[in-house]
Amino acid sequence: MSTPDLVVIGAGPAGLAGASLAAERGLSVLVLDEQSAPGGQIWRGIEAANAAHRARLGKDYGLGRSAVTRFRRSGARYVPGTTVWQLDETGEIGCTVGGRTHLFQTSAVLVATGAQERPFPVAGWELPGVMGAGAAQVLLKTGGLLAERAVLAGSGPLLYLLAVQYLAAGHPPAAILDTTPPGAWRMARRHLPGALKHPLPLLKGLGWLNEIRRARVPWERGVSSLVLEGSGHVDAVRWEAAGGRQGRIETDHVFLHQGVVPSVNLTMAAGLDHDWDEGQLCWRPRTDDWGRSSAEPIHIAGDGGGIAGWEAAAATGEIATLDILHLAGSLREAERNALADRHRRRVRGALSVRPLLDALYRPQPQFMLPSEPATVICRCEEIARQDLEPLIGIGVLGPNQLKSFSRAGMGPCQGRLCGLTVQRLISECTGRGMAETGYYRLRPPVKPVPLGAFADMDCGNAP
Repeated sequence: MSTPDLVVIGAGPAGLAGASLAAERGLSVLVLDEQSAPGGQIWRGIEAANAAHRARLGKDYGLGRSAVTRFRRSGARYVPGTTVWQLDETGEIGCTVGGRTHLFQTSAVLVATGAQERPFPVAGWELPGVMGAGAAQVLLKTGGLLAERAVLAGSGPLLYLLAVQYLAAGHPPAAILDTTPPGAWRMARRHLPGALKHPLPLLKGLGWLNEIRRARVPWERGVSSLVLEGSGHVDAVRWEAAGGRQGRIETDHVFLHQGVVPSVNLTMAAGLDHDWDEGQLCWRPRTDDWGRSSAEPIHIAGDGGGIAGWEAAAATGEIATLDILHLAGSLREAERNALADRHRRRVRGALSVRPLLDALYRPQPQFMLPSEPATVICRCEEIARQDLEPLIGIGVLGPNQLKSFSRAGMGPCQGRLCGLTVQRLISECTGRGMAETGYYRLRPPVKPVPLGAFADMDCGNAP
């Protein structure tokens, strides 16, 4: 097909909002999405969900129906099942769909790749039966799949939301092992006045906690140690908490969670500028108030540019698209600014609770970097801490050099599940800060692509 005016990568809240607005305003829009239907992680499976399923998953999930309906009506062209494996600073995109590979140029790109769960490297986390809470939620949303007597371990809003959704489906968790440290509230409460300026997110979270309490789900607080046991499959969780409390729970399913971080592999491989965010303990692309990245054709919106939640993601998708329309000559500057005002208010409201959440649910050091030498860090290549420390000891200073010596980060996930842990290990061993230590130097393809797919590459044409 001919080159579109705008290519949107990702069809979650930010991508849907941006693509819908651009198409409604007359731009030709192509949306490349890895999933089989629009909605992203937050609204996964929304088009197929009946009323009862939407009710079980909560009000926020149900709101995705109107966003997807608007998108379908907008005229934007949607290409599901697409692997985007390259984006460069000029706007050149490489992608594979239906076994055919395309390499084409576009003048404007909106990256809306969202977030991923933070790595949670504890002993046994590589065992079958162990997954992130977000992955468990995807199974629930798309197939109604539920695990009997699952143990939820970690902290943060998504963990508690999943517990509430399991309760609504009639499958209470076997236990919640809450790793929020004692005294976390004292550290976070200075942010309470700001959060109370827009209290709805806070009230929503308190409602989830109350539902869990009323259901009498076993809830261990202040958990400071987790070991997942099993041979070939997880069969138990051993835990220890403040005050010397400890226990063991037999289970076939453990869902881990300690927050989410921006998905930055694509933007890093594109050579865009990124900064270390100490408040959210992650890398994030450097953008201005309009979502403009360090490369002129590329805007970034949603959680891929910094964690703020789905409401802020949708609003930043609109804001970035208003700027894209202005740069394309379709919108005067004054009109762009006026239309962006209400979306900026939505962003400010959503961000008001972030300092409180970031302080309250800040991961404990032992859950970001395991102290046990045999604990696996890179699951793809089955590399443990004890395999990496000697290499750092002989002078390896950065994740990219360590990758060359050890293969950590060379597996199918391309460092998404080990990058932050490897970075933290090097930082701890060398005494250098996280920003100074840096991250993997990523190169395309950022997702696995069969070599044969390049044999008949369609150069110059979008899918």
